[in-house]
Amino acid sequence: MPRIILIRHGRPAVALTGRARARELAGIARAYQNADIVDTPPPATLAIAAGAKRVVCSDLPRARQSARALGFDDRQAAEAVFREAALPHFSSGALKLPISVWLTLLRLAWLAGYARNGESYRNARRRARTAAQRLIGLAAELEPVVLVGHGVINYLIARELRAQGWSGPAKPDHDFWAFAVYQRPGTASVGD
Repeated sequence: MPRIILIRHGRPAVALTGRARARELAGIARAYQNADIVDTPPPATLAIAAGAKRVVCSDLPRARQSARALGFDDRQAAEAVFREAALPHFSSGALKLPISVWLTLLRLAWLAGYARNGESYRNARRRARTAAQRLIGLAAELEPVVLVGHGVINYLIARELRAQGWSGPAKPDHDFWAFAVYQRPGTASVGD
């Protein structure tokens, strides 16, 4: 049964907590971008990944390490098309806010078109469309296919899969190690 499984990476070593000035956001973004993971996959995620015939992952360290933690060889699986959408941020400014507030404000600004120092929402959606096509192509050859990716890009890929008739959750869970299963149109559902 043709399936695509989207898995979010494990918990990064960099926690996005505390307060930061606008000018500190670039350093925080770099640290998060290069962070290792600090946990292991739960049994349910290991079980769903165990049946995969093919795995692909983002080329960022936290996704590659997560793929290895799931038992896959990340060297052949890592592709930049599956990277997280780079959130815009400021390079200067003294305003100090909780990082969670910065993330919310910047994500809203991103959705409205702000992309300074990051990837535009339009480009992220375009890349998600390309990523979904890549996954669909892989699932046609060898299924099920697992993607070890990131919260926002997995969400955008899920939207693309559903737009092309695949069934699965409209919004994948954003917790670390969470997964969502998408099924090709016209196939029986799990348990049928």
